[in-house]
Order: sequence, then C-alpha cells, then structure tokens
Amino acid sequence: MTEILLEDLPGVGPATAEKLREAGFNTIEAVAVASPAELGATAEIGEATAAKIINAARQAADIGGFETGDMVFERRQHIGKIKTSCTEFDEMMGGGIESQSITEIYGEFGSGKTQVAHQLAVNVQLDQEQGGLGGSVIIIDTENTFRPDRIQQMVEGKANELGIELDYEEFLKNIHVARAFNSNHQILLVDSAMDLANELKDSDKPVRLLIVDSLTAHFRAEYIGRGTLADRQQKLNKHLHGLQRFANLNNAAVLVTNQVMSKPDAFFGDPTKPIGGHILGHTATFRLYIRKSKGDKRIVKLIDSPNLPEGEAVLAVTRDGIVDA
Repeated sequence: MTEILLEDLPGVGPATAEKLREAGFNTIEAVAVASPAELGATAEIGEATAAKIINAARQAADIGGFETGDMVFERRQHIGKIKTSCTEFDEMMGGGIESQSITEIYGEFGSGKTQVAHQLAVNVQLDQEQGGLGGSVIIIDTENTFRPDRIQQMVEGKANELGIELDYEEFLKNIHVARAFNSNHQILLVDSAMDLANELKDSDKPVRLLIVDSLTAHFRAEYIGRGTLADRQQKLNKHLHGLQRFANLNNAAVLVTNQVMSKPDAFFGDPTKPIGGHILGHTATFRLYIRKSKGDKRIVKLIDSPNLPEGEAVLAVTRDGIVDA
C-alpha cells in the first residue's frame, strides 16, 4: 500500500504542505484529527479550505466515520501493555500500562511518581516477552527529576531479575529527554516529540512511551489565583489533547505525573486531591493515586478507568527499581 502524502490531498500545494510539516502535521492522520481553525491558522488558509482538506484526509486515512463494535475490538488488539515490574500493579491495570491512552499518576512529593516513570522508561525498551514494547521513550522533564544513574540501577536490577545481560548505556541512548522551562515550552515540546517519533517510526526502536513529569508544575506556578483559572484550564486542555493525539498516532503509552493539593477542611478520608480539575480528570484514561506506606512500600490505587474496577496494589521502591512488595 503506497503512503499518501500531504501533497496528494486536494487543495494542498507544495507551499501549504511545507507550512503544515513545519507546524508538526507530517502525516495525513495528523491532518485528519486537526480542527479547521487550528489548520487554517497554521497554513494561513481559510477555515472553509481547511475543512475540505481535513475531510479529504479523513477519507484517505479512513478516520472519523462510524464503525461497528467488532471493528473497534479488532483495532484494540494492537494495543500494547508495558509491565510495571510489580505483579499486583500489572494485574490491577489489566496487564500493564496501556498504549493509545493517557495514564495519570498523582501523589504527594516522595510518593514514588518519578520512580514509576523511570521504571517504565526502562521496561518499555524490553521485548514483548519480557514485558516491554521494544521501543524508545521521550521524557518531557519539567522539574529536573530525570536521573541517568537511576536508570543504570534499574537496568542492572532488571538484568538480575531476567538473568540476562543488559547494557545500561544502550538503554540511555533510547531515552530522549527535554527540559521544559515554562508551560508554553512544555506544550511546544509535544510537537517536537511528534517530529522525533516520525523520525524513529521505521527504526528498530520506535517511540512507544511519552512521559511528562510533572504535567502540572509549570501551570500551577504561572497561573496564580482564581482569575487565571479559565486560561490555565483551557491551556491544559489543549496540552492534554496534544498528548492524546500523540498516543493515538504512534500507538504509544502516555504517562503523566501530577501534583496534589491539601484540603485542610477534609475531616474524613485522605486530605490530598489532584490538581488540574475536571479537565484532567476527564481526559486521563487511567487515574492512579500513589501514597507512602511503611518503609520502601507504596500503595497505588486505581481511581478511574473506562474498563477496569477500582483496586489497590502494593509495590516496593528499591535500589533495583519497582518490585513486588
């Protein structure tokens, strides 16, 4: 089957195609899931022309029509799952962290969110038989928490567990890290991630995981007070939709970590609550809450999922990484 180029779409000449590619619309699938306003502003064309281009892209890419449940079921067979290295955690998640989805993990500082992110960055590179997806990983680091030496420890731990030799330097080569300095930069880095994923698409390590650690830190610092709430939520919503599009187009898992706020007026139950409001709650496919327990143990609770029951799993954070408690 020959690949359909942007220039093959009606109304897209070489100049328009170049503008679209510069804005990150490298494939007809990316054009098909864009909005006319977004495409029109990018390519400097009218919204009516943009709508025609999008409709043509949808027909060419076979996106956007109705399909029967069995077709959806068939398509979902291509979804991959990344093992977390904790059996209980994997069972709770129906086999691991799912591709084509956004998984949010929230908890207070020191609860282990970044440890889970580091472990998945290692595990995704393993073969499917070993619990990975044989792919590389992109990390958007907003809090300067990525540590290559932690990856080395986890790779060595995984090599001992599997009884095979693993070179931690090879693993580090397949982790692409970008430091985000503010929320605008963070949003733009998703476009850069899309370009990198397109470059690696036909390599032996296509991008199969995108981590944003943490999703909300910059938004929380820059938008202070209730007066800025609407702007913040709108921007966060756009960012999340960009992440979901990345997940769908690359069959990749997206893991975002989130901070919590304290509710001092809560007399019963846990006084911590994730920030980001309903927009994040609705957009994240899976919502996990992680909290500290005794010693190196952590409790992960599945708060929300479209197809799995609520549940809890106990894991341990050790020098070798995430392990069964």
